[in-house]
Amino acid sequence: MKLKILVDNYTFIDQYYFGEPGLSFYMEADEKVYLFDTGYSAILLKNAALMGIDLTRLHAVILSHGHNDHSGGLRYLQKLYVQQMTKPQLLAHPQAFLPRRENGLDIGLPVPLAVLEKSFQIKMSREPLWLSSRLVYLGEIGRYNDFEGQAAIGEIQNAAGGWQPDYVKDDSALAYCTEQGLVILTGCSHAGICNIVETAKRVCGETRIAAIIGGFHLLQASKEHLQATIGYLRRQSPGAVYVCHCTDLAAKLELSKNLPVYEGGVGLSLAWDD
Repeated sequence: MKLKILVDNYTFIDQYYFGEPGLSFYMEADEKVYLFDTGYSAILLKNAALMGIDLTRLHAVILSHGHNDHSGGLRYLQKLYVQQMTKPQLLAHPQAFLPRRENGLDIGLPVPLAVLEKSFQIKMSREPLWLSSRLVYLGEIGRYNDFEGQAAIGEIQNAAGGWQPDYVKDDSALAYCTEQGLVILTGCSHAGICNIVETAKRVCGETRIAAIIGGFHLLQASKEHLQATIGYLRRQSPGAVYVCHCTDLAAKLELSKNLPVYEGGVGLSLAWDD
């Protein structure tokens, strides 16, 4: 599998790409091309063009969840496929498509489902879904501990049209099986990075973790939360950890004292055995 970061909060020095508070990974795996999340704005397209990546040849777009910093790029990406006969799959948890708000602001997916259906083959799944023999969408993440994935973020609209606290049940991730163990790709980890890793291990029947890359959602995390996270991850002995997006400096520093943490950012290219 080959991976390149198209959108992240950070960019590398001397690599003149655009950054924003969002996330998008371009992936080539098992002779197919995927996009995991789409960032917030049109910089998805700008960075792809600068990197020489053709986004008109995608087999699937996978959303980690429905927040607009991970789905906002769909406003621009979907226009590439309106006229195409072959349309990529758009895969997400059903709740990713529901309206959301926080402090009066719309923070949900910014493109109506009816519009997306003109450009994508919509696939909704709460269950794990294997995209190839080695790449799996993890579906709804289990809650296995009491220190993460517990707080609501804004509100989500329910089937009756009312609003209720949003525990971001749609937050999911990907796992890729390599000879060295699992490569786990996360969007924002609202479900909890430890819960995501544990779900990946159970779905894939693998305990070895080759790498974790993505957002860890460690923003102003309490000391107890951070230490519990570090304790769990240390026990997993990951080969490499690339922390992106929604993780603050204090958390990165603590993680780096205990784990093999490497810098993430727009332009980072990684590869694992095929």
